[in-house]
Amino acid sequence: MSEPAVVETPIAESPAVETPAATRGVSWGRWVGRPGRSLTRRLIWLASAWIVLALILAGWGLTTQYQESAFRRLGAELGMTIDDVLLATRIDADGQVTVNEIRDARTARGLSGKYWMVAERTADGGVRVLARSPSLSGETLTIPPDLPDRLQRSLGVMVTYNDDGVLRPPSHQPLRIGASMKTLTGREAPVIFVSGIDRSMIEADAKQFATFTWTALVLLGFGLVAAVFIQVRIGLRPLFDLRNEIAEVRRGKAARIGRVYPLEIQPLAEQVNRLLDHNQEVVERQRTHVGNLAHALKTPLSVMLAEASDARGDRAGLAEIVGRQTEVMKRQVDHHLRRARAAARAAHGLGETAPVAEVLDELAVMLERVFQSKAVEIDWRAPDDLAFLGERQDLQEILGNLIENACKWSRRRVRVSAGANGLGQMIAVIEDDGPGLPEDEREAALKRGARMDEATPGSGLGLSIVDDLTRAYGGRLTLAASDMGGLKAVLELPAAGD
Repeated sequence: MSEPAVVETPIAESPAVETPAATRGVSWGRWVGRPGRSLTRRLIWLASAWIVLALILAGWGLTTQYQESAFRRLGAELGMTIDDVLLATRIDADGQVTVNEIRDARTARGLSGKYWMVAERTADGGVRVLARSPSLSGETLTIPPDLPDRLQRSLGVMVTYNDDGVLRPPSHQPLRIGASMKTLTGREAPVIFVSGIDRSMIEADAKQFATFTWTALVLLGFGLVAAVFIQVRIGLRPLFDLRNEIAEVRRGKAARIGRVYPLEIQPLAEQVNRLLDHNQEVVERQRTHVGNLAHALKTPLSVMLAEASDARGDRAGLAEIVGRQTEVMKRQVDHHLRRARAAARAAHGLGETAPVAEVLDELAVMLERVFQSKAVEIDWRAPDDLAFLGERQDLQEILGNLIENACKWSRRRVRVSAGANGLGQMIAVIEDDGPGLPEDEREAALKRGARMDEATPGSGLGLSIVDDLTRAYGGRLTLAASDMGGLKAVLELPAAGD
């Protein structure tokens, strides 16, 4: 009978553990702290990674420990069988070894799964069987070639190993074998005692335990990851609420953060409120300074205009020049004061909104009366819920200048349409049926003091003021040709609401 292969190590090898990311040159701290990554996703991924790692280590430890414990039990049983055989062994006068019947029914039943054998070393280094259990049915338990030397170096110590092919078909029982070399009274040469037990049941139990354990750990892992997700969402909810409140303030739906938050976040909410209060104070101071400056400049200019208008005789020519230049200075002062006020209001820009439809309705009614001599018709359309994120006065000045300019140059019709683009902006388009403006002159029309027609009354500051106010709010004004035949002004401004 061919000698089967022998497995010397009873414990399964440990699964390979993947090299940590840090040893491969990847900084885990830099990955989780990369700007722009979601805090929720970061926390969930970190917790999930630790959960998976912990469950894998727990599963490997449990299954390995179960298998080792099972093999230890088998080893203890093998040792007891060897002791029973040792007690039943006798040496006759000729030094021959005989084994009396032992009290274990399994060793007497053929291929029962429990076996023993007594052997000795031969002069040529081999092994000769002296006795065997009836359960072996004439078969021999495998003794590896190097086993006798190992046993002789440590007499009385049992060595265990696995054997997968000792028995003939159809049994082919995988065995757990224990062997020990002992010296007997009345015999000079030591004797090898060998015991074997079918380990298939133990391996089946270990496999079943491993299946159950890994299934339970996988389900536990999914449950823990779901719990982490819920916990992170609930734990970070105050941050989400704070973000939404700040967005409400920015969109003009609230002036301050009003909710009370957990102790860890409440200081942040209070600091944001202090920042809003400070910003409001700065804006109010700027408005006061601008008003004082306006009063300080306008009063001397008014006096100069009054004196120039009262001049007579030889001073009339000089008075006319002074009056004209003073009027230009006054318009320039008004222009820059409006820019300063608009910049201050735009810098504030929190909590202030203006309904676009109401402003357009007021301007249409007023300007149709102003240009009644031309019978100008202003057709405007805007959603009722459309609102400008800024002060009403600025929206009136922006739209008023554009619509007035369109009325001034139109033949009879002016069309105004406004709506939201879904990107936090409102788009207003003002068109007329006038002569229009050549493409090469449109950019120049937005410059301060530019006038395309000196015969038309005006200072040339209207479109410049509109452009300055629009830029102060982060918007944009562009000019193009209208399908009505005249000029089309496209206005982009911040919109309130979602």
